Amino acid sequence: MKITEFLKNKKGASGIGTLIVFIAMVLVAAVAASVLINTSGFLQQKASTTGKESTEQVASGILINGITGSVGTSDVKLLAIYLAPNAGSSAIDLAQTKVMLDYNGKSVVLGYGGNQDMSSGNSSVFSNDTGATATTFQVNILQDYDDSAVDNAVINKGDAVALIVDVNDAFGSEIPERTAISGKVQPEFGAAGIISFTTPASYTTTLVELQ
Repeated sequence: MKITEFLKNKKGASGIGTLIVFIAMVLVAAVAASVLINTSGFLQQKASTTGKESTEQVASGILINGITGSVGTSDVKLLAIYLAPNAGSSAIDLAQTKVMLDYNGKSVVLGYGGNQDMSSGNSSVFSNDTGATATTFQVNILQDYDDSAVDNAVINKGDAVALIVDVNDAFGSEIPERTAISGKVQPEFGAAGIISFTTPASYTTTLVELQ
């Protein structure tokens, strides 16, 4: 009788032990599943963010629509670099943009020096160059529907500006005929606008199309 009761108790204890082990396994599996779900969600969000940033990086950038030179004493003294955001680009902060130029073995890097609203179209693009110095460029705003450029020096879709560069101040001399100039306009994020031109054989007018 006692042996029978002992065997029954032993089986009961074994069953309870098995149940405890089973419950423990279920709990471990649940915790592991929760960790995997959280990790999966984090990785998915991270991948989505990275993909968005990569897309913006590829799509964003500056488009140079042309470069005009203004003749000073005898050679080109000022440059007007006409630019707008690339199609599909995010907003471009011109206060964080750099103009890099190479001329006659010398390289300069120019930063933002202020802006002027010229969207009324009543003045020459070169009529205001106060922000163009040896280290800075002036932003003359030609088109700005939402005042983002006027208020914050930020250009977005539909905006157009001219960056005024005083090459006489930047390089210490005006740019003569038959001279190669290279460089770029580099925004904080996105593709740079490329500058590459050679000045003409002679300057017959005060305004010269360069690129």
